[in-house]
Amino acid sequence: MDHNLLGTRTITQIGLLVHDIDAVSRAYADFFGVEKPDWFWTDAADKAKTEYKGKPSDARAKLAFFDMGSLQLELIEPDDRPSTWRDHLNEHGEGVHHIALVIDGMQEKVTLMEKNGMKLVQKGEYTGGRYAYMDTFHPLKVMLELLENDK
Repeated sequence: MDHNLLGTRTITQIGLLVHDIDAVSRAYADFFGVEKPDWFWTDAADKAKTEYKGKPSDARAKLAFFDMGSLQLELIEPDDRPSTWRDHLNEHGEGVHHIALVIDGMQEKVTLMEKNGMKLVQKGEYTGGRYAYMDTFHPLKVMLELLENDK
């Protein structure tokens, strides 16, 4: 395997899958003594251009974010459409889904990771950038999310 494939070692986010984003958001807010963030839906398919396992997907999810210093905690409650979020929640239950890193050069990084045996699972756009979930379970025991923000 190539070394330092992504050009960064800074984990910026931990993503958790949940069944009830309101209840879990309240629990984290109470636990840390912070304000409960509002959740919002991911963009619709026409804007998000979501692909899951190489095919267009209408999947959406409710998201809530806690900024915890240098690390962000993302809570994800998926809808029922096929996605990495829904499949993982159905198969493994609530808990950690991914760790995320901010990168530059999304397509180059995805190609490099795939060359090293880590396949693209899901990708899409968000206001201000794009994401890609990579299947890194075998070597790293968790999925990686690549985040590329527009400049």
